[in-house]
Amino acid sequence: MIVDLPDTTTEEISKKIVHLRRTGGAVTLGRVLTLIIDLDDGDDAEDAVEASNRASREHPCRVIMVVRHDRSAAPKLDAQLRVGGDAGASEVVVLHLTGPLADHPHAVVTPFLLPDTPVVTWWPGRAPARPADSRLGRLASRRITDSRRSDDPGALLGARRVGYTPGDTDLAWAAITQWRAMLVSALDRPPHTEITAARVTGPHDLAGLDLFAGWLANALGVPVTRSDGDMSVTLIRTDGELSMSVGDEGGVLRSTGHPDGRSHWARRTTAECLAEELRSLDADEVYESALHGLSGVTHEERP
Repeated sequence: MIVDLPDTTTEEISKKIVHLRRTGGAVTLGRVLTLIIDLDDGDDAEDAVEASNRASREHPCRVIMVVRHDRSAAPKLDAQLRVGGDAGASEVVVLHLTGPLADHPHAVVTPFLLPDTPVVTWWPGRAPARPADSRLGRLASRRITDSRRSDDPGALLGARRVGYTPGDTDLAWAAITQWRAMLVSALDRPPHTEITAARVTGPHDLAGLDLFAGWLANALGVPVTRSDGDMSVTLIRTDGELSMSVGDEGGVLRSTGHPDGRSHWARRTTAECLAEELRSLDADEVYESALHGLSGVTHEERP
């Protein structure tokens, strides 16, 4: 069910939510968190709603989407409520803020936060340089950005490293979980010879690979090179190489002295990445270490 409330107030929205709850059942039962989505006018709101709906099947929540419009216009609040099949396992409150309201989203959002549940703020597109210092970021214990669509992930992740606060994370980090798991599993196999260097190769605008390189640099304490090319990660050892690559046939693992290993590989969707980041609301210390490791990565210039 979708209910539109044009030119409304927070009081009218709250009353409508209560009415829908009474007529449709106790829809807030089992909600484990409040997810705030911060968007600008022109961002793809439906994609964000779809991803949050899918993630909510694992993490039932109330989704509050803030869409900021023309700040020079007269103040106006338009709302839309989605429940039932249009909201997955959540209930969605879409708030369109126009005029001065666009600069004070926290004041509009606060009445709709679920009591006694954690708050997560997600920026699918543009995000503040220091998420924890932003108005919506200060409401949250977990702050999720998305560097996957950046044209210059190196600069963006560098800013994330400088402005990091415990509770920050990035969907680009969740996007490489499978690769990190595959590499760790391969390192469990003998021989356990010394690793002397590492090389991460792939498209220059793939932020996850930059984070992968930073993670290796911090965890291994060896020189790590990041360069353009086909997607692969290579660990150089005293007795040979251990490499992972992605091709048309999926993931391939090669190690000196061992037969090649293969695994299914599929790029993770936004919903899958978001669901993973919502599984733990504690500070992600490994993500923090990957950010710090970025300073130890050498970037080869593109030809």
